[in-house]
Amino acid sequence: MAEVILCRYGEIFLKGGNRAFFERRLVDNMRRAVAATGARVERLHGRILVWPVEGTTERVLGPLSRVFGLASLSPARIVEKDLPAISRAAVEEARLQAAGARPSFKVETRRADKRFQPTSPEVSRQVGAAVIDAFGLPVDLFHPSFIIGIEIGFEHAFVYARTVAAPGGLPIGCSGKADLLLSGGIDSPVAGWMAMKRGLQIAATYFHSFPYTGDRTQEKVAGLARLLARWQGAVELRVVPFTEAQKALRAAGDPRYAVVLYRRMMVRVAERLARARGAGALITGEALGQVASQTLENLSVIGEVATLPILRPLVTHDKQETIAWAR
Repeated sequence: MAEVILCRYGEIFLKGGNRAFFERRLVDNMRRAVAATGARVERLHGRILVWPVEGTTERVLGPLSRVFGLASLSPARIVEKDLPAISRAAVEEARLQAAGARPSFKVETRRADKRFQPTSPEVSRQVGAAVIDAFGLPVDLFHPSFIIGIEIGFEHAFVYARTVAAPGGLPIGCSGKADLLLSGGIDSPVAGWMAMKRGLQIAATYFHSFPYTGDRTQEKVAGLARLLARWQGAVELRVVPFTEAQKALRAAGDPRYAVVLYRRMMVRVAERLARARGAGALITGEALGQVASQTLENLSVIGEVATLPILRPLVTHDKQETIAWAR
């Protein structure tokens, strides 16, 4: 019984005639994510299989769990499409789950190949009976300790008892490019992560105002870019010296408007950099009313200098929600 990783995607199922485009992009991103492990990625009808090198399944699960577009992953045994083989694999999976305890279980069966008989409920019943005969475990259809999953495809059957969550969303790159205004706080990296989840490939721009902000802040921003790169593969970070512009803007008028003027200038510069790399939007971590510069009026004034769209994924969320996502 060979082991594979059964990969499921969610939102892509809703796509119509262009679904194949999203699937190809997802497979490409998965191949990049697991390239260093030697795993092979295979696209099937409605599912994607990853074939890890023997003994590397856990090493492969980590990068796969950060691939946007995937909904969940299950290390699975691939077996022949016959009930005895499926039952044997299910008993082995139950043995691993039941070690040192007496948990409850249930069996869930999905048949992509409807020609296969018996029906899904009957497969679940017979496989469950085999597990009960082997270990005497109780069945709990509502709150089981673990679920034995069975998927019957057109060529093989898959049996598993473990599911790892993946982030969902759309594959990075399928929605184009956007540039993130990245600071040393928690809002902007969360906004960038959310934009990536919607299929945007991001680069980042940081405005450095030494000595008002020290080199440690710049190092922190670089660290945030590296964290985001774990989900995308690489994030280009550009550092823009901003001290002289900040001094000039502060001296030019009423200091009460200084922060809004700073942000307008940042948007102007970030847009020029974004256009140079073919990006179609800017991303910020602004949230409505969170600070004085983020009132509706000030957001409007800041945004009016841009000709590219400004995406604000956090605009309606409060700080505690953002902190939870950051963690």
